Amino acid sequence: MTLAHEPAGMTDASERWTDDRTTFQRVYDVLVGTREYLPAEAFADRASCSETAARQALQQLSEMGIAERRDERPARFRPNESYFTWRRVERLASEHSPEELRQRVAELIDEDETYQEKYGVQDPSAVTSEDLPVDDQDAIQQRWSDLGEWRAIRRDIRVVRRAVRRAETNADERGVA
Repeated sequence: MTLAHEPAGMTDASERWTDDRTTFQRVYDVLVGTREYLPAEAFADRASCSETAARQALQQLSEMGIAERRDERPARFRPNESYFTWRRVERLASEHSPEELRQRVAELIDEDETYQEKYGVQDPSAVTSEDLPVDDQDAIQQRWSDLGEWRAIRRDIRVVRRAVRRAETNADERGVA
């Protein structure tokens, strides 16, 4: 049954997701898309499962280090960013050579320096909106977009540098020069 407010095909996709994925997998999927701490009830609603099942899956994910648990009443959960960063580092290190990763770090540093020159500051947190005309929504939007991109570049520099070290360790362990 398609509800009037749902786009065509939305129900089918949702039903396939529910049918094709286990409860644990659906709770994991919801967790990955979450940024704030949420109670098991919210995960249950989004993962189409019971609150008890969501709580059990979240407890497992927490024990595995994939989710962070904040003990409140009720307990709340969100992704463990350290775990997802570690996974990204491992994936990059296994898929790319140290040289490829060093090249990517150099490209990211160039992008970072471009933003530093553009805004005349060393860090995105030092950028203010004081010099923007209040009525120039396009300029304000561009600045917010730039700052988000600049922060992502800074985060990527840290992650890819870690991946370089990991790839070098992998190469050393395999005896590759």
